[in-house]
Amino acid sequence: MNPASDDEDHRRGRAPPATPRWQWSRMPRLAPAELYAALAARQQVFTVEQHCAFLDADGHDADGWHLLGWAKDSNGERLVAYLRVLDPGRKFADPSIGRVLTLAPYRGVGLGRTLMVEGIARTAEAWPGRAIRIAAQHRLEPFYSSLGFLTASPPYDEDGITHVDMVLEADLARTARTRI
Repeated sequence: MNPASDDEDHRRGRAPPATPRWQWSRMPRLAPAELYAALAARQQVFTVEQHCAFLDADGHDADGWHLLGWAKDSNGERLVAYLRVLDPGRKFADPSIGRVLTLAPYRGVGLGRTLMVEGIARTAEAWPGRAIRIAAQHRLEPFYSSLGFLTASPPYDEDGITHVDMVLEADLARTARTRI
């Protein structure tokens, strides 16, 4: 995801795709083709595009929530955005959002922000009154700050990419759809 290019491409007149059809599901309820689309997108973005060799299958998918954004184009419906939400206690004490991505053809039109707002709202509905945590790539800290996240750690290396932990307080998470 490259939120920094959203404004530039918007100025160039690129229109965002129609609002995606959101699918919120635990892994066992995903059809094989849906799971394949999510895993292929994660591999494309995090391994191929970011040149990062790491174990994406980290043991958390079966217990996580998956938010898939589907959009129709001339070839049918395809995955355009994705994120994963982990239950409290899996990675952090609070629920956490991770594996956030938009596929390359759909970047630069605000879809990353739309995805995060939807993810924050669904996480806040699942765990009302709880803060939300993320381990953000350091270069995306301004983007996540614009959504209300506060930096909660110094920068650290994770799989060769600098990250920071960030937190969104429960009151801000609860109002994500109307505030952002």
